[in-house]
Amino acid sequence: MGEQDLKYHELTAKIIGSAMKVHRYFGPGFPEIVYQKALMLELSKLDINFRQEVEKDIFYECQWIYKRRLDLVVENLVLLELKAIQQTDNRDINQIINYLRVFKMEIGLLLNFGGTRLFFKRFINSKL
Repeated sequence: MGEQDLKYHELTAKIIGSAMKVHRYFGPGFPEIVYQKALMLELSKLDINFRQEVEKDIFYECQWIYKRRLDLVVENLVLLELKAIQQTDNRDINQIINYLRVFKMEIGLLLNFGGTRLFFKRFINSKL
C-alpha cells in the first residue's frame, strides 16, 4: 500500500505541509503555543476546520476520573499532538497512541517543532 492509499492522506499531507511552512519560518526555539497559533493560521488559510485545546473526559470502567486537553483536532478526524522539544521519545509516542485509543480517534500526527528539522510521525488506531 502506497502513501496515497493511507486514510486521510490528502488532509494529513496538507497539515504536514503547513507545519513545515511554520517550522521554516520560525525554526526551533519558541514555545509550543507559538507554533500552534501559526499552524492554526496556516490551516485556516486552507479552509481546514479545527478545534484547539479540546477538553476530553477520561473514564475508567465507566467512571469519570480526569480530563485532558488535546492540542488540535482537525476536521474531527485527525488528532494533532504538538511538541517544541529537542527530541521526542517513547513518552510522546505513548501519549498520542493512548489518546487515540482512549478518545476513540483513528488518525494522529505527532509534530515536533523543537529540532532543526520538523519531526512528524503518523499514527493509526487500528482498534477502531
